[in-house]
Amino acid sequence: MLTIGELASYAGVTVRAVRHYHAKGLLPEPERDHFGYRRYGAEAVVELVKIRTLADAGVPLARVRELLRAGEEEFAAAVADIDRRLRAEIRERQRNRERIARLAAGDNLALPPEVVELLDRLRELGVDERIIQVEREGWIPLAARSPERVPEWTARKRAQIADPRFIEFYLTLGEAIDWAADDHRLVELADKLAVYLTQMTDEQGADYVGDTDIEPRFAELMDTLAFDTAPPARRLIELLKERGWTGWTKLERVDP
Repeated sequence: MLTIGELASYAGVTVRAVRHYHAKGLLPEPERDHFGYRRYGAEAVVELVKIRTLADAGVPLARVRELLRAGEEEFAAAVADIDRRLRAEIRERQRNRERIARLAAGDNLALPPEVVELLDRLRELGVDERIIQVEREGWIPLAARSPERVPEWTARKRAQIADPRFIEFYLTLGEAIDWAADDHRLVELADKLAVYLTQMTDEQGADYVGDTDIEPRFAELMDTLAFDTAPPARRLIELLKERGWTGWTKLERVDP
């Protein structure tokens, strides 16, 4: 026969836990010996291990009490259900671990591999890191909101950066970050960019330069993010509007 301390030790719990389970009616209290001490048999160890295992799995004590009184078939079905829930939690925790690991990986922060590859390509082409930051911070909410469209968007972006004229604008934008809002070079850049956008839209269609499916309010949020990171972008958009184009994330042709 076992003392309460020995029972607790064998089952891997504390004496306080044993007393708590007694109070909750999960573990029957044994009769005391002639010295007034509780004495437990092997069956109490088995029951206590079941209680501890179910409780550790997150099963509420009220449910534990029901399961201990259930028949073999009901108990087995309940355990299988608990196992499925734990497996789902493990998968979710693993996904969280992967997200946390990406936090320390620069561009990998919440970004799919296709986007990371695209940003690396921009670096290879000599694009200013500040412009890449604008791109990166824009992709994060886009990928979070519409992950299923990332392959489509990155494929289009790869086609765009394969055009030397498009990359020239990227390189110029890197220089423009340091320009004042009244710098005449922004006017020249807006002229060239408007001509390019018009040509590419005529050749490739409206979706080539702007995604019309992005909701206006979300596009405005993305624009604000870009303007905060690259202030001259706001002035450039104003100039483009005078030349028949509006928006940044969602570029659209308008009447100048």
